[in-house]
Amino acid sequence: MALETWLIKVKKSIAHSLDSVRASAPRAKPAVIKKSSVGVLAFEISGLMSKLLHLWQFLSDKNMIRIRNESICLEGVRKIVSNDDAFLLGLACAEIVENLRLLAKSLSRISKRCEDSHLRNFDRYFSEFANTGRDPYNWVLSLKDMDSKIKKMDQYVTATALLHRQMDELSVLENSLKKASNSHFKDSDISSIKEQKIIELRQKFLWQKQEVKYLKERSLWCRSFDTVTSLLARSIFTTLAKIKLVFGINHGYPNSLPRSLSASATVYPSENHNTCNFVSGPLVKPPVFNEFFESNTKMLKPPSSTLGAAALALHYANLIIVMEKMIRSPQLVGVDARDDLYSMLPNSIRSSLRSRLKGVGFSASDPVLAGEWKDALQKILGWLSPLAHNMIKWQSERSFEQQNIIPKTNVLLLQALYFANQDKTEAAITELLVGLNYIWRFEREMNAKALFECTNFNNFLTLKRSSN
Repeated sequence: MALETWLIKVKKSIAHSLDSVRASAPRAKPAVIKKSSVGVLAFEISGLMSKLLHLWQFLSDKNMIRIRNESICLEGVRKIVSNDDAFLLGLACAEIVENLRLLAKSLSRISKRCEDSHLRNFDRYFSEFANTGRDPYNWVLSLKDMDSKIKKMDQYVTATALLHRQMDELSVLENSLKKASNSHFKDSDISSIKEQKIIELRQKFLWQKQEVKYLKERSLWCRSFDTVTSLLARSIFTTLAKIKLVFGINHGYPNSLPRSLSASATVYPSENHNTCNFVSGPLVKPPVFNEFFESNTKMLKPPSSTLGAAALALHYANLIIVMEKMIRSPQLVGVDARDDLYSMLPNSIRSSLRSRLKGVGFSASDPVLAGEWKDALQKILGWLSPLAHNMIKWQSERSFEQQNIIPKTNVLLLQALYFANQDKTEAAITELLVGLNYIWRFEREMNAKALFECTNFNNFLTLKRSSN
């Protein structure tokens, strides 16, 4: 009985000790779920930020005034594109909106990786905001806050670009280290030099590795998908709000974006299409609420009468630039170059050129007429050549190889040959060809005449010396 009592006491003591241990033991902290970082996608996201920064800068007061007072007033634009201010400004607005839409489309794909359900549905909220102006989560920033976000994105872009370069350098060092480590030399002196080189390379590699680690923490690499998507989403919302404000699209932009732009920076068309002075009034008829992006996309579709619709804009731009070089130095143009130029001509221009050259004689010896042709060609090139060069610039910045590079110019399609009237452009090109044909033959005849006179003079001197 005494033994049983003692065992019961021991059992109770052990149980009490275990309870006290459980009570005093620290409770395990709940695991902290770390949001996944963007990692290698940092370079793609940096490209999106760069393009958004360029687009925001494009909407600056200074650039909007330039579009209003210069771009749509170019002589070439007025001659072969349009002299309708509202139409031209509508094209400018549509192209800017389309560029923003493409950025938003890229961000939409990245936003699907976010944990925040609102950010995952960015594309739906952005489309709704574009159509109706509704901003339920107040993503549109004030201009002051937007300036702060712009600086932050610029820092991210700079740090990420530096990270890319340093990672490339790290890869080069790693390959050099592997190559040095795998090489074998029997000579002891060479072997010791090799060991010293390996030590130096390893040290450089470790330093470079630390530098890459530091830059990853500073750049977009270690940012979460939620962080970068939120930053870009709010900036894209704000950019669209500013586009609507600048171009006078009055439906839907929220009140949280201050209308602090000067009156001279907002873009409105004139009632008089022959001048470049502007008065207040809507840019274009506001699109139906559920067709904002669709209406802009349709506006960028070139009419059937244009070079863009005929897929000839880039070809004609190259043709005009070739003729520009020939007109500048006709004496240097050989027969082969002339034939190459003719082979570039489409059938429509060849036909009009043949009809223009009918009845033209083979002689081109009139210096007065040659001078008049040169002046006429310079005048035509004065307004046609800028559109051709703009077409080349616009296309080169959108080629596959250049898509991840920040645009270096602010060229819009309205300043190029894309919306140029095909008949008017071909008439101008035909005129250039007729004039080039004359001054080319004139230069050849003058050269042949000079060479003939020089030969006769030399023969005269030879005969005179022999007679003496």
